[in-house]
Amino acid sequence: MRRLLSPYGQILIVAVAALAVGVFLVTVPTFREFFDLGVYRGAVGYWLLDGGDLYDFLYNNTEYGFTYPPFAALVMSPLALTNWPVAVAGSIVANTAAVVMLLRWFVAPVVRRHGWPLWMTCSLVFLAVLVFEPARDTFSFGQVNLLLLLLVCLDLRALLAGRRWAGVFIGIASAIKLTPVVFIGYLIVTRQFRAAAVATGTAAGATLLAVLVAPATSAQFWLGALWDTDRVGRLEYVSNQSLRGVVARLELPSAFWLAAVALIVALWFLRVQKFAGLGPGFNGPLTDVDQVAGFAATGIVACLISPVTWVHHLVWLLPALFLLTDAALRAGSRRRLAALFAVYVILSSSVVWLWWAGADGFLAAIGSNTYVWISVGLLLALPFRARERADRPGGQPLAGGQLKQGG
Repeated sequence: MRRLLSPYGQILIVAVAALAVGVFLVTVPTFREFFDLGVYRGAVGYWLLDGGDLYDFLYNNTEYGFTYPPFAALVMSPLALTNWPVAVAGSIVANTAAVVMLLRWFVAPVVRRHGWPLWMTCSLVFLAVLVFEPARDTFSFGQVNLLLLLLVCLDLRALLAGRRWAGVFIGIASAIKLTPVVFIGYLIVTRQFRAAAVATGTAAGATLLAVLVAPATSAQFWLGALWDTDRVGRLEYVSNQSLRGVVARLELPSAFWLAAVALIVALWFLRVQKFAGLGPGFNGPLTDVDQVAGFAATGIVACLISPVTWVHHLVWLLPALFLLTDAALRAGSRRRLAALFAVYVILSSSVVWLWWAGADGFLAAIGSNTYVWISVGLLLALPFRARERADRPGGQPLAGGQLKQGG
């Protein structure tokens, strides 16, 4: 064991794991050919260089075009000036940096607490993230969800540190894509009104900037393209791992989706209210642990209630998986660790694609919606802790997932 944990042994372990992951990524999963990056680049080029309408663009004779708000197109406008290799390289570097920062915040504190080799353990976790289907699809599609998750977690860090500007990054993320708007709801529910106002004001300001720069394009999106669900894709497609996707695949009336969304939102609301101690007489602030769990729960809820949650959108589950793993390690529970490893394997297995051609029958109803059931389970399992103050040595905020020692 000592030989394995020597510097050379650590290098050997990481090298063998990297080789295994590389072989897996090359031989097993479907390569997405940076399709979404091609949509982003093609759409902003068509809009800014060719003078076309942003939301009329269709990529490579497919039915898919730009689906984000106009502010997102402004943020992505440099893509119009890049060639394809540079755009691909930039996407890979940006997503890699996002994963590295998430590991630094959520994983590194846990590794240090247990006294494990930092670089080796974080490298192995990084490789595990690359195997995780939502993350590997994010890389393969050239998607932006890891970057949006990073922005939201920047505000989590700001809230833990008591920064007055906390909420800015949630606002920017919400102006780029509508999914992070749910985090503004979380700030309101947990009575963090200043941060909610900052996030709302930032999102509104970014959206107004897009209106001033491109009024016709903004009108086209907010009055038309936003409400055209056919632009996004078929709701029943197996990649749509949201509650709406379940209802569509089971061919149930839309009322079932509304009822399921109401149930999930109520569950989320009650958990946050109860475990953050937001009952009568509450005068705050939230504990650090509850703040991390609250953000993790909100990421899960965002995936569940969105009408369309493609598999690659499920990178929003990563904070919950990190937090649950930390809690299982603290409890010394091998059973919980084994269960979490099983969840990770399933979420990395592409199992839902067994039903890509259809989802008829009981087994298909279960299997084709596997990631939805896992998301609900993670929401129920998240370890909130009621009204406990976490230790912050030197007055520094806890990193994501670092819970109170011995608490």
